[in-house]
Amino acid sequence: MSAFFRWLRHNSEHYLLVAAHQKLAKTQGSPAPRPPKGLKEVFWLKIFAPTYSLLPWPLRNKIMKAMPGSHRKTWAPPPRLQGPAV
Repeated sequence: MSAFFRWLRHNSEHYLLVAAHQKLAKTQGSPAPRPPKGLKEVFWLKIFAPTYSLLPWPLRNKIMKAMPGSHRKTWAPPPRLQGPAV
């Protein structure tokens, strides 16, 4: 996986998690994480996270599948059955 996609995945996961914490804290009346500081955090929390949440799942899924990364790995097929277990 290239450095760019690794960076993009790391940042998107982190800031989507922070945005989810903010939303949960607001609905539960709990203390929220600190507000965003700097342009980087403002972009990820005020622009990226809300935009991402508005995208329909089929589009999000298509974007994720188009990017290289561990989310494209699939489970190994189950082993073949070789008679009764007992």
